[in-house]
Amino acid sequence: MRSSPLSIAQLDGRKVALWGWGREGRAAYHAIRTRLPALPLTLFCSTQEAQEVAAMGDANLVADIDASAARLSAFDVVVKSPGISPYRPEAVEAAASGTHLIGGTALWFAEHTGADRVATNTLCVTGTKGKSTTTALLAHLLRAGGHVTALAGNIGLPLLELLEPEIAPEFWAIELSSYQTGDVAASGVRPQIAVALNIFPEHLDWHGSHQRYAEDKLRLLTQAQPRIAVLNANDAMLAELGASLSGVDVRWFGAGAGWHLRDDDLYRGDDFVMDTRALPLPGRHNRGNLCAVLTVIEALGLDAIALAPHAASFRPLPNRLQTVGRRDGITYVNDSISTTPHASLAALDCFGGRRVAILVGGHDRGLPWEDFAAVMRTHAPVAIITMGQNGPRIRALLEPVAAQVGFVLDAATDLADAMAKAKSALGGEGVVLLSPGAPSFGAYKDYVARGRHFAELAGFDPDVISTIPGLGIA
Repeated sequence: MRSSPLSIAQLDGRKVALWGWGREGRAAYHAIRTRLPALPLTLFCSTQEAQEVAAMGDANLVADIDASAARLSAFDVVVKSPGISPYRPEAVEAAASGTHLIGGTALWFAEHTGADRVATNTLCVTGTKGKSTTTALLAHLLRAGGHVTALAGNIGLPLLELLEPEIAPEFWAIELSSYQTGDVAASGVRPQIAVALNIFPEHLDWHGSHQRYAEDKLRLLTQAQPRIAVLNANDAMLAELGASLSGVDVRWFGAGAGWHLRDDDLYRGDDFVMDTRALPLPGRHNRGNLCAVLTVIEALGLDAIALAPHAASFRPLPNRLQTVGRRDGITYVNDSISTTPHASLAALDCFGGRRVAILVGGHDRGLPWEDFAAVMRTHAPVAIITMGQNGPRIRALLEPVAAQVGFVLDAATDLADAMAKAKSALGGEGVVLLSPGAPSFGAYKDYVARGRHFAELAGFDPDVISTIPGLGIA
């Protein structure tokens, strides 16, 4: 039995709290205040944030720094920010006591339910790697076809910030993290189209295990039950899942009958469409995800073949294999969003034949690096510089490989030190690639701050390289 959508209006008369005061938390607060200006709210936040809240002058908003199970359990509904895991002991205990924990994404979907509980023209994209670029590319091609499209979600604009847009979009291109896919399922509202690109181990500290991560990610398909699912035929887990989905129209990309690549050529079935090598989509995996985008467009009943060439005018996103500039013979590439070893391998694959020094390491979530080390035996760069909390663990794993293969392996104290050692190893010519394969927690606020610091250390303006093009409605 699917749950009933819980709209903002239905919060009236209930004891409601917010948990988290980042951008998503603020968006939830403003959305609730817009509809329910007198609803008493409690905000669970830090001491510093509590001082900020006190200065806001909202008599119906109380800050609380004690997000304990007992305090959370005192509320009917807790709207939590995506980064707060529902598997934390206090969250589990509160849920067991009857508290309904939801996210802002669930509230937004509840506001957009229609016939058969389907949120019309919602196009949700998830996957371990490539989901931001895929979502932005989808919005870009739809706009190129003359369709007013919203680009929002995990990509950098909370859905609740677009709760009452001045211009109603025809389509919603929504990126969902593994933190948010469950929110869509919990909302009781079905997306029109859900896209799953790939599944690799990720965010194990939030989900607790790879199995739970995969289950949470796939709730967008198994529990949210979209009308149409667009799946990667080359991902073993998705291929197995697609065969078992009931009541969902499954469309495949990456297979010969649909949109797929043959080497660098884009095909629709047996029909050649174009050469993808010149497209501003770094990495073959991103060009492969163009196939996912075109499959979605086709599923909407639009002319995907006519829109495909507009990929040539796409502006790449920051922090995703982004060339920030070249100085003194060194090209600097910012892939700060890389938070898994698989992502670092994909980044290296983009520079085959070039002299590369890669910077890896960051917050240690326990992800295995054995596959990365195995690939280094045959496809090692000039240098690997380790850094961050899991740097020593990565270095220890790579030491016997480096001794056998002969690449430079060095340890750095921080990003500045890593960049200096990378430039030294390259000897004045090559690519310094920041693709850490790990989150930035501890050293930086987020991957954006890490990417900005990388650009600044390389001698480039971080403001110029950090803007996400196309966010919002256009």
